[in-house]
Amino acid sequence: MVTLDLRHVASPAVRDLLHLVNHPDFDRAQQQIEHLGGCTEPVRLTGHTAAVDTTTGEVLRSYTASDEPTGSLLTTCGNRRASRCPACSRLYAADTYHLIRAGLSGGKNVPDTVRTHPRVFATLTAPSFGPVHNRPTTPGGETRPCHCRNLHEPTDALLGTPLNPATYDYAGAVLFNAHASTLWARFTTYLRREIAARLDMTQKAAHSVLRVSFAKVAEYQKRGLVHFHAVIRLDGPDGSTQPPPSCATVAVLADAIRAAAARVRITVESSAVGERELVWGEQLDVREIAVFGTDTELTDQAVAAYVAKYATKSADASGTLDRALFCRPCQGRGATLLPRGTPLPCTACDGTGQARPLPRLAVARHLRQMIRTCWELGRLPEFAGLKLWKWAHMLGFRGHFSTKSRRYSTTLGALRAGRRTWRTEQARAHTGLPDYDPATTLVVCHWAYQGSGYSPGGALLAAAVWHRRELERQFAAEGGC
Repeated sequence: MVTLDLRHVASPAVRDLLHLVNHPDFDRAQQQIEHLGGCTEPVRLTGHTAAVDTTTGEVLRSYTASDEPTGSLLTTCGNRRASRCPACSRLYAADTYHLIRAGLSGGKNVPDTVRTHPRVFATLTAPSFGPVHNRPTTPGGETRPCHCRNLHEPTDALLGTPLNPATYDYAGAVLFNAHASTLWARFTTYLRREIAARLDMTQKAAHSVLRVSFAKVAEYQKRGLVHFHAVIRLDGPDGSTQPPPSCATVAVLADAIRAAAARVRITVESSAVGERELVWGEQLDVREIAVFGTDTELTDQAVAAYVAKYATKSADASGTLDRALFCRPCQGRGATLLPRGTPLPCTACDGTGQARPLPRLAVARHLRQMIRTCWELGRLPEFAGLKLWKWAHMLGFRGHFSTKSRRYSTTLGALRAGRRTWRTEQARAHTGLPDYDPATTLVVCHWAYQGSGYSPGGALLAAAVWHRRELERQFAAEGGC
């Protein structure tokens, strides 16, 4: 084996890459990285697995992670955030697209007849907490000057920021984000009641003949507030396999959505910020989803693509942070407790509880103030259950970004299980291994978390894999062959 003298190479990453390239089993190392598809923060596992024939005791197949060139097995991080891992987020978006599309057009164990069910695309927004810079338009679509009398460009950093930060209701904005998921839950409850009322039925009778199915995704507006995009569909009592009664039309569904959204109220009381009544905003959009192939923009394919696009975004899409702000060693408390309960100031954060001081955050002033408000409200006893200090980087929102009702369509878990089964079969066919009889085969495995991320040289290889695949996607999208 030739020993390389790399002392003249200034870059540590390049030195590590050269060591990796000259490794005797570099092909296997490259194969692992290729298999990850450009994942930026893979999980490293150590351990082993073996398939044993229970009738004879013969070991049919065994694998040990220590035999790998890197000494560990690499697996994708699975992060849905595009800002954290573009490769895994793209896969998450694709799964979300197929999940939404199946609930609109059928497929993935959903019958094709589901496209005849009443379905709409609804957007529920946040109310106003003070005037902000915006780009209003005329009925003809022309842009008008803002309240500040200026005509803002679409990329203007002022868009979404308060006209008067001193009078803007930051506490109300943060509390709305913190209760957005509860507002949605109450909306779905009122929606079922409103549908029953419009069909002149009791809630019990309506439940016996129809079901409300939905899939929604959260999106941050430029002003840092959450709103929801939702596909809402009416089914028979057993879900997508049955149509609802003929009296349950799109018009009934749309009218019930508007009435339910107007009824939702959550009252929050605090001696520090007073009483707040949280409601949905006046801007409520409800539109019927057309069948694919019709001459309209809002088709099932367009809606699925739109929802999948926002399923991989987070609060950082509005310009804020994509990582938690609280100090991990002290869990945001600013101190650790000694065995007798004596507090010991945390040296990692100097007792602030913050991983990074708020004044040093590289965010706009408006978002920094929302983060500061989260931190201040989170310290109040009446808001302790909201854990606003923990979700300050999300501007107070602590719900799931994409959710669905149970019988809307397939699940992300089912899609991933199908992909995993396909890969297992492909690997078995490639290696020439026989099919195992599950009745007589016992799989024994033990895995432990070792860490995350690549070595510096592995990160360069992963970046090259991602760049190449992006070029291939662009070439295919442009009609290449």
